[in-house]
Amino acid sequence: MTVRSRLLILLSALAVLAAVALASVLHASARAERRDRTQAGGPKVTSGTVTLTAPGRMIFRNMAWGPHRDELSTVPASSPSGPRTASGVKCLRFYAAAGTGVCLQAVHGPVSDTYRALILDARLRTTAHYDVPGIPSRARVSPTGHYAAWTAFVGGDSYAGTNFSTRTAIVDTRTGALIPSLEAFRVVKDRRTYHAADVNFWGVTFAPDDRTFYATLATKGSTYLVRGDLRTRTLTTLHTNVECPSLSPDGTRVAYKKRVKGLPKDAPWHLYVLDLRTMHETPLAEPRSVDDQAVWKDARTVVYALPGDYGADLYSVPADGTGKPHRISVSAVSPAYVG
Repeated sequence: MTVRSRLLILLSALAVLAAVALASVLHASARAERRDRTQAGGPKVTSGTVTLTAPGRMIFRNMAWGPHRDELSTVPASSPSGPRTASGVKCLRFYAAAGTGVCLQAVHGPVSDTYRALILDARLRTTAHYDVPGIPSRARVSPTGHYAAWTAFVGGDSYAGTNFSTRTAIVDTRTGALIPSLEAFRVVKDRRTYHAADVNFWGVTFAPDDRTFYATLATKGSTYLVRGDLRTRTLTTLHTNVECPSLSPDGTRVAYKKRVKGLPKDAPWHLYVLDLRTMHETPLAEPRSVDDQAVWKDARTVVYALPGDYGADLYSVPADGTGKPHRISVSAVSPAYVG
């Protein structure tokens, strides 16, 4: 091959690389422009004051395209599809209770993103922040507001398969004392201390006693509902095939997603409610696969997200297995009922 031929090949390769780079820049620019453009036919969103103690409100991550995308926004709980008030605070995952919030947030860097957990006061001001070692997945605050928890993927990015690793942390929002991983707790399975290298935990939900919580334990290809004790640092298995539990307001039931045989591997879950006294399972009337940690709107209704045209939409369904699901809000995730 002559020098001229090599030079032509080099110039052609450089031209191709330049074209690819230009196309990438134009695509990113167009996507950013689309994100800032108000979603046609979407919900009305305006800037305003958002607090965690306003009575009868639902607060959530707004997913509608436009200048307020990803911001914590609020609507009356009685009118979840109505106009939204956006706070200016952006979160990937969010939850709140008793005037305390937890916001899992991306920190955009020149090479890659990092993540952090913000503890918020009732006016959405940051009172503390913690590094999160992976992609944010779940977030919860105890009914008293004294504890917050979050889960992140540190390996993989989906619960659907088995090739993933999670890290779940709990923090005392009063003192700042951090439990960086539930893997430091003693696991009691079948009344014996259990050790395994493959344990993963996710989906914390708190009882109102500032001691008890529930979560998912995964090991050896199976998942379990575990009851945690913050004082004794123990986790005790209670029931099999439970993921992303959510404790009812009266503390007697857990809503969760359960893997059902025969469903696709990438969408294997249906929603159930477990009675903690009898361990009786009730399938809910949502026929679609739900990959979310449900929220109790009240003692009779659970709310959850399903994929929508612009990210995700919120649905509700009765907690006793009757009725049918209803879409209550479009382009919204991570709801919390406050006030």
